[in-house]
Formats: sequence, C-alpha cells, structure tokens
Amino acid sequence: MNVLPNKVCPVVLRRSGETVEILAFVHPLAGCQLVKGTIEAGEETTVAALRELAEESGIVDASVARVMGIWPSGFEQQVWAFVECVPRSPLPQSWTHDAPDDGGRTFRFFWHPLHQQADPEGWHVVFREAMRFIQEAHREGVTRQDGHL
Repeated sequence: MNVLPNKVCPVVLRRSGETVEILAFVHPLAGCQLVKGTIEAGEETTVAALRELAEESGIVDASVARVMGIWPSGFEQQVWAFVECVPRSPLPQSWTHDAPDDGGRTFRFFWHPLHQQADPEGWHVVFREAMRFIQEAHREGVTRQDGHL
C-alpha cells in the first residue's frame, strides 16, 4: 500500500565537534518540537519542506539534501515526510522567530543532540517518536553516504 504524506518535517542537522545536532524549537504553548507543517494540495513534498522551514524558523535560503522517509505517525491520521534541508549560511546557536502561520507566536530555536533521547516532560510523544525515526534514517544515510551528515 502506497501512503501519501500529508505533513512534512524539514530536518536541519549540523555537526558540533563529534556530535550531530538537530534543529528544534520551543513552542510557547506546546513545548519542544521539530518544524512540521501541512503539505498543501498539489504541492511537492520538497517544496513544502522549504516553505515550512521558512515560515516556522525564518530560514529562507536552504536547499534539499534528501528525502529521509515517510512515517505514518499514528497521530490524527498524520503521515509525515522527513526532508533533510541544508541552510546555505551557518545558523546561530539559538534564535527566536515569530511564526506567521501559528498566530504570530514566537518560537525559540535551539540545537538538540540527535542521538540524545527527547525528554518526555518537554516533548510531545509524537515528536519523540519522530525523533526516533530521524535517528534511524540518519544512521542509514551515514552508512550509505560516506561523509554525509
């Protein structure tokens, strides 16, 4: 059965010394999250990833490295596509962004060690499970693509 994604999660990774980190943010009402949004009707997954990345984080100059996989989340019939995105300029250690598609709420961005388990107290279960999917996809990608994050 071929399941089409209805959500997209642009994944931004960076290396800090020996540690690979993933971009995450604190939502003022819902705790720690990854950037994620709806794929609009007729929109390509990679285009949706870059759009959501810009809308939710303010990162407007990025490219797509690869589609990491599709994940039926089991949450509200959401099927997520994970798309690794690479900003064309270095990103700061942390920043805030007013997300226009979330009522103008301010998101506080930070880097989370990719292979560190997300804290159950701070992360919704669907984002903790998404992190596990990304960790596995990253391990497989590193195995197949020597030198690629």
